[in-house]
Amino acid sequence: MKTTSFRDSGYPKLRKKLDRRAIPSKKLRDTVSAIIDQVAKEGDKALCEFTQKFDKVALTPKELFVTEKEFEEAFAQISPATKRAVRAARKNIHAFAKASMRKDWSHRNEEGAKVGERFVPFDRVGIYIPGGKAPLVSTALMTGAFAQAAKVPQIVAATPVGKDGKVNPALLYALRQAGVTEVLKVGGAQAIAALSLGTKKVAPVDKVFGPGNQFVVEAKRQLVGAVSIDLLPGPSEIMVIADTSGNPDYIAADLLAQAEHGGDSEIALITTSKRLLTSVQKAIEKQTATLSRGEVIREVLLKNTTAILTQDLDEAIEICNEYAPEHLSLIVKEEKHYLKKVRTAGAIYLGNDSPVAVGDFLAGPSHTLPTGGAGKSFSGLRADQFQRRTSIVKLDKKSIRRSLESVQEFARIEGLDAHGESVAIRLVEK
Repeated sequence: MKTTSFRDSGYPKLRKKLDRRAIPSKKLRDTVSAIIDQVAKEGDKALCEFTQKFDKVALTPKELFVTEKEFEEAFAQISPATKRAVRAARKNIHAFAKASMRKDWSHRNEEGAKVGERFVPFDRVGIYIPGGKAPLVSTALMTGAFAQAAKVPQIVAATPVGKDGKVNPALLYALRQAGVTEVLKVGGAQAIAALSLGTKKVAPVDKVFGPGNQFVVEAKRQLVGAVSIDLLPGPSEIMVIADTSGNPDYIAADLLAQAEHGGDSEIALITTSKRLLTSVQKAIEKQTATLSRGEVIREVLLKNTTAILTQDLDEAIEICNEYAPEHLSLIVKEEKHYLKKVRTAGAIYLGNDSPVAVGDFLAGPSHTLPTGGAGKSFSGLRADQFQRRTSIVKLDKKSIRRSLESVQEFARIEGLDAHGESVAIRLVEK
């Protein structure tokens, strides 16, 4: 863990570095662009070739989707405990989603016209579930169950398969519980391309959701326009801001839980207490020795973990707003005061007894959150992102008459006389 104090000469440089606004490298952009082009030209053939190349699994176009038989075989392997956990999470997600759903509304404007908005679910959406060593069952729920709550009729999941050519049974159970209607056995940028552009076997979707590695995120970025996207969620991040009230064992446990994702995960502790910082470092060393993914965690601790000692909490909050962390754990005595000052975190966990893992798996809000500094522009996945918004306008002769003067003036200014005439003609008596 790299430790920096506000007293260090390199501190200003570190602060500047934490304000993340980097663009993807040319190599990444070119690699993903080539994958998208190949899927656009060769369709299912390209999907099979990329699955063989990256996942070492041979699939034919007829084998790209999970069959009902595979679903049945998977369900037979699911334990009652897994079923209970999945259903508990789905219940909380549905309750949270329904409370935050946008609803139709209307009112009369100053001229008497009836204006409003209507919200309907997308017809077909795609959700991406990352692969790797651990099946991200919770991600299936934190994306699919929101679409289900919004009543999206067609929900297509894409996820890499294992070496046996199959999707993890628990993941399949969660996907079906989340209302997923199809499961594509393809991962990476090629899956995003297939969902966005369509192939012979894969019907295109209206919008793509879900987290992924840098290739998945870049594919989503490049395909905006061909398809809509939720946000750009990449590798996991956590920032803990704590004063002397922080429990070092709890803080260490939260940091390690996010480091366990491995890869490019980023971990940060910001505190005003040197004693707390030292205690957290000791707790990390002690707890890491007991964890099954200790090797993965140690790599993240070595490469992507930062501890910062600030002179006060206001400075710590400034760093948070510059960095825009995916998860922020705020453990301070004056909680309400400092919470108001946080503007850019994807999700905020308050106090010593709010472990991020509960939010990852169960609480209700989606754990699909902006990373890489995107929290300055994006918010986390929400139920209303699965709705298509349409505005509604209805006038009568009275409201047309009251609108005419302003419309004609805009038409005159912009040199668009047909606009003005299209309103005036409705008031001509025949």
